[in-house]
Amino acid sequence: MFVGDDVRLNISFAVARERLARLSESGALLGTSEGVYSGLARVGPAGVSKLVRVQVRELSWTDRTAGLALRWEATGVGGGLFPVLDADLRIAPDGDHDTVLTMTGVYRPPFGPLGEALDRAILHRVAAATIQGFVARVAAQLTGQPGAVPNGAAPNGAGPPAPPLSPPEVNA
Repeated sequence: MFVGDDVRLNISFAVARERLARLSESGALLGTSEGVYSGLARVGPAGVSKLVRVQVRELSWTDRTAGLALRWEATGVGGGLFPVLDADLRIAPDGDHDTVLTMTGVYRPPFGPLGEALDRAILHRVAAATIQGFVARVAAQLTGQPGAVPNGAAPNGAGPPAPPLSPPEVNA
């Protein structure tokens, strides 16, 4: 199943790329900072969150795009009951002064046809809410605005970036 979200940032691509590089290099996206970053994070909407192992590839970029690959895999007892998410977090310029932040991913629900039916009924909404929340937090960090991003629109990012991003309840 495919899942994704995007948001327009009111900052230039150059600023967004530099801030995403800092988030990535600092390990703030998940807790450590080596070639392939790896850590634990709690993801998902309140009440249905799960501890996941997060892996992130180093940021790569060109003059027109920047991005990194993410993998979220549930840990612990019952980890196999949850899908593995492989996703790309990307930024690209949107005109001279704005940037678009996009996260697109794919997951396969466990349990074959039964899992696919559950996904269509409800679980896809949980996956979408998880992605939307993560994109909103990354957008807030990139724009220098801590806290939630209202209505999926990031506020103006003038000034220094916010403190490092912590996926909900990072346990590294």
